[in-house]
Amino acid sequence: MLAATVRAAAQRFGDLVAFVDPDGQPLTYRDLDRRSDAVAAGLAAAGVGLGDRMVLRLPSDTSYVIAYAAAAKVGAITAGINPRLAPPEQGALVALADPALVLDDPASLPVGDEAAVPVLPDDPQRAVTIVFTSGTTGQPKGAVFGEAQLAAIAEIDTGSAWGSAAAPGPAMLASTQFAHIGFMTKLPWYLRLATRTHILGRWRADDALRTIATQRMPSIGGVAAQMALMLRSPSLDRYDWSAVKTIVMGGAASPPALVAEARARFGAAYSIRYSSTESGGCGTGTAFDADDDEALHTVGRPRPGIEATVRSESGSPVADGDIGELWLRSPTQMVGYWRDPAATAAALTADGWLRTGDLARLDPRGNVVLVGRRKEMFIRGGYNVYPAEVEAQLVAHPAVADAVVVPRPDDVMGEIGVAVVVPRDPAAPPALAALREFLADRLAAYKLPEALRLVDALPLTPMQKIDRRALTAHETDSA
Repeated sequence: MLAATVRAAAQRFGDLVAFVDPDGQPLTYRDLDRRSDAVAAGLAAAGVGLGDRMVLRLPSDTSYVIAYAAAAKVGAITAGINPRLAPPEQGALVALADPALVLDDPASLPVGDEAAVPVLPDDPQRAVTIVFTSGTTGQPKGAVFGEAQLAAIAEIDTGSAWGSAAAPGPAMLASTQFAHIGFMTKLPWYLRLATRTHILGRWRADDALRTIATQRMPSIGGVAAQMALMLRSPSLDRYDWSAVKTIVMGGAASPPALVAEARARFGAAYSIRYSSTESGGCGTGTAFDADDDEALHTVGRPRPGIEATVRSESGSPVADGDIGELWLRSPTQMVGYWRDPAATAAALTADGWLRTGDLARLDPRGNVVLVGRRKEMFIRGGYNVYPAEVEAQLVAHPAVADAVVVPRPDDVMGEIGVAVVVPRDPAAPPALAALREFLADRLAAYKLPEALRLVDALPLTPMQKIDRRALTAHETDSA
């Protein structure tokens, strides 16, 4: 489906610009097809073919797009790796993918005779990509998506329609790393609409605002933390925002105050989108014309083709308004976790439901209201952080006797990590800066704690387990 979409888009849209690199260099639809054919021929010559894994550690620019399309053309499975991860984390994901080839330099893309690339037959079951997520213990997992899932994701917003070369789709801003679910599974959707995607070398609020304004983009997409940063930027009021009609923010539920301010400052409708890597980046959403009850306090209703239900721990539906675990079912969700049948069985039921791990209830109108997470994971700026992973590294610091990481609400990032630390020597406790420096080479920057609380001992429950609820409540109350 991806390969066919690249070819069809080239025929339909030709010299329209598909992507614009950070240096301003454009990539047309025709060039994307031609250059990915050449790289596909190079992959085939290197022995990479049907079912082989190709790991991309490339920057999120047109070289990544070309390599991804090329892999699809030879039937290889692309596994992208977020460059924000620390080297040991990246190494663990490479090992999990067990690739035939790793590409980490745009200059190293293999090139062959593009005329020699065969056209693979349609196969809805053929795997296209592995999108990495993390388990509740911090162990990496790879969600697998095939041709059928990518087709279903494209059809959620476009149906079977294609854009027109005479009336191209909107200019867009690439707001996440390309290894993210938002790009890996939605690329065919963008290509079918003849969109023009502008890429930043690194997302910064001022750069994002300037690009959105100068390119007259009709919609602002991203995660809630990015919107919070844009609203705080002094450059916000320098631009004319009359072209912006909609705002779509995922990653986590947007705080009510953020939604209200964004709607007022940009003069645009705001939709909160709830999803996960496992769901294919598709789930629920608030309507653009929603009243405040829905727009500010829920994550909306299931999107077309998606079912949602709230279940008890035993898996039975709960009464309307009661809290339980949110389950989703749709043709967009993952096939399963790569080489992890146990985790797949825990996430997917026999009748196709995806257990999200999020606690929710349904309001009287069928809107999903999130109330917490079954596990300890929290979301900082759209990225999942699993405390156990950070804690395992924290306790390796020579000045730390014991440590727990809990979330604290934050106006910009949604949540940040607080390290609750028992020092080995109370007279010489570690400083936050020293702990962050110690962790910098071990964990991605977004996982590092941004606050420190020193305690004599960690609180315990009657079962002699660490009382995370009490620690989290302390941070919530003090925020």
